[in-house]
Amino acid sequence: MLETILMSRAAAMGIPMTAAQAAQFARYHALLTEANARMNLTRVPDDPAEAADRNYLDCVAVLAGEFPGVSTAVDVGSGAGFPGIPLSIMLPEVRFTLIDALGKRVEFLRGVIDALGLNAEALHLRAEDAARRPELREHFDLAVARAVAPMNVLCEFLLPLTRVGGHMLALKGPGLDEELAGAEGALAALGGRLERTRPLAIPGRDWDHRAAWIGKIAPTPERYPRRAGVVEKRPL
Repeated sequence: MLETILMSRAAAMGIPMTAAQAAQFARYHALLTEANARMNLTRVPDDPAEAADRNYLDCVAVLAGEFPGVSTAVDVGSGAGFPGIPLSIMLPEVRFTLIDALGKRVEFLRGVIDALGLNAEALHLRAEDAARRPELREHFDLAVARAVAPMNVLCEFLLPLTRVGGHMLALKGPGLDEELAGAEGALAALGGRLERTRPLAIPGRDWDHRAAWIGKIAPTPERYPRRAGVVEKRPL
């Protein structure tokens, strides 16, 4: 039932989803439901339509509009795998790196990646430490996060991982405009520039979810990101 719901609603959003991809989502849902009973990863709605909209289609709604060609992407603060796992299912040609600071979540993500055969890896790292690794710093075409931190903090997590010419993508709610106003200093300091915002619409849902696309226009100064804890205590 979940597979049918996903395919029909994705089609209504203008997002092509194959039967094989829908089956991957169903397998992911089963793994998430089972793991959630043991470790409380995230809320998993009992109603399949609710789960489809809130956990999966909300993550891939960004694919309904203009989406840049990317070959590498990083999901920071991936948690239960949102949005990295759904996006990896839908974009199998993109190499995804999922980063999370909690070991048990990373183990879950690795199990999902193996079970679904995704073109992805999961790393047990804080965002601040990830960007200090030479192989990760300014490496990714796309750095994305959903429900991780306010925009001024999120910029310092994501932009150091984004290559010049790439994009930071923040999936946000109705407070996006206010958050962007408070992040102007962070964008200027870290080499980012707001390009556009757009709604993330799901048919039949009246929630105000939106995406902010931020271009990486200059290298991030070496002093950023600051050490763990400082970014959130003293945001730019």
